[in-house]
Amino acid sequence: MKIGIDAISFYVPKLYVSMETLAEARGIPVEKLQRGLGLQNMAFPNHGEDAATFAANALLNLIQQNNIDPNSIGRVYLGTESAIDGSKPTATYAVEIVENALAQSYGERCFKNCDILDMTFACVGGVDALHNSLDWVKQDPTRKAVVIASDLSKYDINSTGEYTQGAGAVAVLVSHEPSIMAISDTWGVASKSEGDFFKPRRSYRKSELLKAVFEDLNLDASEAQIKAFIERTDSEFWSDNNEIIEVFKEEPVFDGQFSNACYEDRITEALGHFNSQTSVDFLNDWQQIVFHLPYAFHGRRIIFNNWLQWIKSTPVYQELEAEIGTYDEEIKKDWLKRAYKSQLYIEFVSTRIKSGELASSDIGNMYTASIFMALLSYLSESFKKNANIEGNKVGLIAYGSGSKSKVFEGTIQPSWASKVEGIQLFEYLENRTPIDLETYENLHRSKLDQPVHDGSKISLDYIERDEFNYGLRRYSIK
Repeated sequence: MKIGIDAISFYVPKLYVSMETLAEARGIPVEKLQRGLGLQNMAFPNHGEDAATFAANALLNLIQQNNIDPNSIGRVYLGTESAIDGSKPTATYAVEIVENALAQSYGERCFKNCDILDMTFACVGGVDALHNSLDWVKQDPTRKAVVIASDLSKYDINSTGEYTQGAGAVAVLVSHEPSIMAISDTWGVASKSEGDFFKPRRSYRKSELLKAVFEDLNLDASEAQIKAFIERTDSEFWSDNNEIIEVFKEEPVFDGQFSNACYEDRITEALGHFNSQTSVDFLNDWQQIVFHLPYAFHGRRIIFNNWLQWIKSTPVYQELEAEIGTYDEEIKKDWLKRAYKSQLYIEFVSTRIKSGELASSDIGNMYTASIFMALLSYLSESFKKNANIEGNKVGLIAYGSGSKSKVFEGTIQPSWASKVEGIQLFEYLENRTPIDLETYENLHRSKLDQPVHDGSKISLDYIERDEFNYGLRRYSIK
């Protein structure tokens, strides 16, 4: 019996920054971002939007667009690295929002018997949730699960990661006899602990912070004065009993080049593990390859060396040498550049990869959701072109820093187009609202206390301040 993706939906913030705007402000040639990395626009959340609102929007869209009875869903698993609490799962907030929105149609607490969970492993967490849910659904033909991948990709202003930012969520319904894509039982996995990208709890000694403030204000910065200030202040922040102040930031610590190397190493290992279980000709058996995309052109760059290995013992390699010359170790670097720009590799990218990049170019990095968005991009572009992709095998290559890769395979089902027709991904992206640099930077720095333009359908309303619910987030829906 087939198991896989029966329905799919998405949510992307309605605000974006164009690469022209960002490149001009940062003194970067726009061609480097557009032609070199494939970046056109960068989605950015409005005031009041976060991983919970993205997920809630995607889940609500999935249910309403496909007429799904939420009472039939046995689990909602959320992959995210943008959790809004250190304990309470972001999925609980998202489900609560949707449950309230659907109460009139499906009754109070329509997710009452649903298993709800967050899964976190950097950008591969959504695929982990899918992997786990497929195994669960497989056990009973009546089971249905929803997997949501929801994230905010946020980097420091003026950093090398700033122009790759993005945000949003994708939700998929996992069931037996899926309409969109059946997923095989074979999974290639590769893991290794690395520090290529992470979000640490940064810690600061309170007395040292106060000393720096006092000195800057030309005040007595002695230990006695600092102690006296802490004892008499009514400040909620400074009167806290902990000597160490922990700060969490969405902006990561990362090494871009090292992360690229980890990505390539892990996916190569995972591809090998996949092939050891099910012999596959990656070059010919996969009609499309879908990647986790930190930026739009990343997949085509990261798979290049693997492509060279795939063609090594085939006539294609002889065609490549006929086009660019015979390989010579002394000119290896130059030869590899020519191979990457060869018509053979350009054709491979155009026919096997490009359609999955299109949405990423307009959105940016969605972390856990980026591989699911790449799949939706491929489906949407195929529908737009009226392409016959029924029966096509799709290779999906996921990566999460820290680090782990998962490789799996899906087959497009006969009724895929009927589930993609109403989504209108590219039309939605065309109708978003551009924002100027000042608005973007104010949103980035959390300087605004009101949404810009019309705001979002689902947004944070307020945060509780009482003793026994301090920090609990309350959301509203228009």
